[in-house]
Amino acid sequence: MAKYDINVNGSLFDWDLEKGDILFENDEVVLFWVNTAFKTLFDSIEEIAGEQETKLVLETAGYRTGKIVSNFYLESIGDLKEILSKLPNTYVTAGWGITEINYFSLEQKKAVITVKNGWEYKVNLAQQKNDEGTFLPGHWAGVLTGLFGSQVWYRVVKSQIMGDEYSQYEFFPSSITPSLNVTAHLEEQSLAAQEEMARVTEKRTQFLSEIIKEISSPIIPVLDSVLVVPLIGRYNELRAEELLNRTLLNLPHYKANFLIIDFTGLSGVDEYTIDFIQKFVSSARLLGTNCLLVGISTELSIQITQTGIKINHIPCFTLLQQGVSYALEQQGLEITKKQ
Repeated sequence: MAKYDINVNGSLFDWDLEKGDILFENDEVVLFWVNTAFKTLFDSIEEIAGEQETKLVLETAGYRTGKIVSNFYLESIGDLKEILSKLPNTYVTAGWGITEINYFSLEQKKAVITVKNGWEYKVNLAQQKNDEGTFLPGHWAGVLTGLFGSQVWYRVVKSQIMGDEYSQYEFFPSSITPSLNVTAHLEEQSLAAQEEMARVTEKRTQFLSEIIKEISSPIIPVLDSVLVVPLIGRYNELRAEELLNRTLLNLPHYKANFLIIDFTGLSGVDEYTIDFIQKFVSSARLLGTNCLLVGISTELSIQITQTGIKINHIPCFTLLQQGVSYALEQQGLEITKKQ
């Protein structure tokens, strides 16, 4: 024989070995081993997509297949009471677990359904999970949405995988849909990614700022009595105050007689920079350190003149070497070639 059929408590199974078909309730089905093949399928989806994403995929797939089931029975049977009386037997004979519709109200759009030893529970048990699956409750939300003719959603009241005797789901009117859940999840992921990016950026910025503080304007002891501070790049209020404080705090430590401020690498000179230079020189002189200015560009020279700042009393040089030589000369020192 090439064809077989069997009626299991009102549910029809048909096999056509010539075509390689298996039919359940006059529609094609396929058999999977729950603890191996089905488990491997779920494991693979989760491995690729992620655990939370897999829950959403299964919930959405369950919901959509549930709406297909409701449409099929509404078209083939039509009578709601007859559909409700047939569905539990259909699911148990299909291997979806012992299903009971405990409560159903078309007026209130509410229902309570229990499932024991469902295939999703068995797969999750094989996966060693300890939280309720999303396919079956999502599936019944789809079934009931179709039967009620309006959107319903679910909450898990009891969970077999969490130790209860069976899983129980409550269904109620709701605007929630799988599409909204997916959208909310994507927005949550996007927000989390933005927050993580902001956190990493802030941390990296702080790290770079600390590096810049250390290397952008170093204090260079040329000789025991001579220090050089090169001004590099642009100076805002924060960076200027950092340099000023660090230099003034370290001057007593170095016991230098001369502080050479090198403007060669300075850029973006504005009124604030000019004011900062004046403050820098005045503060150093109050500590008893003589200041020399070197590397003043034509642009900076013009701006200093236009601001009216008096620097006639401060020795200025074009090159750093000239400033160092001057500082040594003022102390009666000189650099000579070793004999």
